[in-house]
Parts: sequence; C-alpha cells; structure tokens
Amino acid sequence: MKNFVFNKPKKFVYLFIFYNFLFLGKIYAIDMVFDLVKPNGEVIIMQTPDGQRFGLWGKNVSYPAPTLFIFAGTVEQSLGESYFRQCGNQLAEEGFLCVSLDLPGHGLEKRAEEPEGLSAWRYRTDRDEDFVTPFTDQARNVLDYLIQAGYTDSERIGACGTSRGGFMALQLTAVEKLVKVTAVFCPVIELMALYEFKDVTNRDFVISLTMKAKAGQLIDRSLWLIIGDRDERVGTDNTIEFAREVTNLSLEQSKKADVTFIVQTEPGGHTTPADAPEKAAKWILKKIKPDEL
Repeated sequence: MKNFVFNKPKKFVYLFIFYNFLFLGKIYAIDMVFDLVKPNGEVIIMQTPDGQRFGLWGKNVSYPAPTLFIFAGTVEQSLGESYFRQCGNQLAEEGFLCVSLDLPGHGLEKRAEEPEGLSAWRYRTDRDEDFVTPFTDQARNVLDYLIQAGYTDSERIGACGTSRGGFMALQLTAVEKLVKVTAVFCPVIELMALYEFKDVTNRDFVISLTMKAKAGQLIDRSLWLIIGDRDERVGTDNTIEFAREVTNLSLEQSKKADVTFIVQTEPGGHTTPADAPEKAAKWILKKIKPDEL
C-alpha cells in the first residue's frame, strides 16, 4: 500500500501562497506541476490539498477516468478486499478508477471516546449528532479534487456500497448530482432495523437520517439494489419498501423511474447474493460506458 500526502495532478497547476511581508507572513504564489498517481492493483492512500484522506484503486486507468466510489468500512477494507470492492472488480478491468473514504466511526474516522463501527453511529445519534452530512461533505470534497486535478471524468461517476456502505453510497447520491449511477448490495436502509439502534429515545432524529427519509432526493437517479430473500440483519422488507417508495415518488412527479431492484435467494442471510457484482457491473456499463464522453 502506498501513501501520498500530496496528490500529483498532470498538467494541472497548484497555486500555493507566496510570502507576503505585509499580511501575517502568508505565502501567495508558487506553481508546481506533478504527474497523476496511477494505481496498478494496489491501494494508494492520498490526501486532498486541505488534508482529506482517501484511497485509490484500479488497473489500466487512463485519465480522466470513469470513477466509482466504493464504501464498506475503512478505505483499506473497501478497496483492498475483493468482496467489498463488489462491481469495482469488473469495472476496473474497463478502466474505472475506484475511490473510497473511511466511514464515520471506522479507521481514522473513529474518535477515541466512541465505540467502533455502527455502534459509533448510535453513539453519535444518541447525542443528536448528524453523522451523515459531514461524511457526504468529505466525499464531495474528494470528488471535487479528483475532477479539478484531472483524475475523474465528471460525466462518468458512480457509487456502490455493501451494507452500511450501501447506506452511505445512497446518501452521497442523494446530495451529489454528479453521481449518475448507484449500485448497493444488501444495504442498510432503516437504522432502527439494526440491533445497534435498539431502544433509541430520539426516534424522529434517527428517522430523519434514514434512506426512506431521503427517498424524494433520489427520484431522478439511476439506482440498482440487490438483497437476499432472508436478510434479517438489515431487513429485506426495508429495501423492498424503499425501492417502491422511490419509484412511487418518481411517478407521482411525472419523472422517469429508474430503479432496478432484485430480491434473490440467499441462504446465507446478510451477504451479497451470488453473481450480484457481475450483474451490477453490466448495469453500470450500460449506463455510463468507459468510452463515452
């Protein structure tokens, strides 16, 4: 795994600050030109100029590239493990650049005083803290940088995620219009369906963060969802209801409903159904082809 504190944009000029003797000793102008970093099957850790950490993974990348945000847990899990890369495995062969960030409460985004993972989400909501918006703001910041630096083709952007990562992929899609396609695998839809959120006392606040509350923001998006037929961890029925809600709201507003939803036999319960990544990759390629400009 490689680490890059500074990004390296090709044919892109960074304007740094040159020393100003009159105002607070700031720097106002130094131009630097770098080559873009190209992953070749390894996870590369980078930072935006303002310090936001993120990761890249891919093969055969040609910039500006079609880009897929992948969310699962930490950057290293999301990009470093084939299972969590999901359709990113197939799309990388088509020239897609895969990008990830640590989810709230995971990796370097875990605070010292809180538990890890989904329990951190509960810890924060118990204190009426919105853990979603700061994360989507971080992801949008990374996306802005990738476009400006020349890594990402702004017309070919997608997102995917598994379970809690699916929740965040949908959250990003709800607020970022540049995300054209989103595929999620056994996604968290309702936070209170999780045992971590048992017996919450601020129900209205928690509900406001759920995907059903955000369904109206997804009516003009292309969504692909899959879940097993007996997923008790996140609730198969919750995903069914969410998909139907997005479609119904689209039709009510006379807008195109573009929701592909699959319930597939899966004896394993909360796990990705067989062949789901391949199906999702084919769907994404139909929506945003790698050679499409």
